[in-house]
Amino acid sequence: MGTTSDDLLAIYGTPAETQTEHICLDLSVGYQIRQTHRLLQRYLQTKIEPHGVTLGMWYFLRVLWDQDGVTQRELSHRIGTMEPTTMSAIASMERTGLVTRKRDAADRRRQLVFLTPKGRALKSDLLPLAASVIQQATHGLTARELALLLDLLKVIQGNLAAQIAGAGEPAEEIE
Repeated sequence: MGTTSDDLLAIYGTPAETQTEHICLDLSVGYQIRQTHRLLQRYLQTKIEPHGVTLGMWYFLRVLWDQDGVTQRELSHRIGTMEPTTMSAIASMERTGLVTRKRDAADRRRQLVFLTPKGRALKSDLLPLAASVIQQATHGLTARELALLLDLLKVIQGNLAAQIAGAGEPAEEIE
């Protein structure tokens, strides 16, 4: 901790005020989010691998546990992967008996991805493991701090989505 407002304003102030020659990694929001994400993934991976599930499979299972029988394109969209990556992951999950693909009865051109009983059964084993990873990661945070963290991350995501979409308008500040 020990970061001062002056330290942050030097980096994140108005563009005319910022000093971008050197941004210490300790003060880089992007770097800190990336490091946190990587550590969460590595820890989750240690928990789910004994169940025969890779981290890549995890994201597809999460979507299918919420809504079974979606297209490969929809899976790609929800997870944020390119369609060839999704096709490869689904093929791997098919080989391990976690999913099956079936033609859509309404539109024979589309293939829908469904969980097998084996894939569905993993939910009761893996979701508690994922919850424990989050509990360990957020240990020591109060409920209020955790809610604030989630709100702040959503603001950052909204700001970035707006920039990508070309809107350019930052989200409102949270008090």
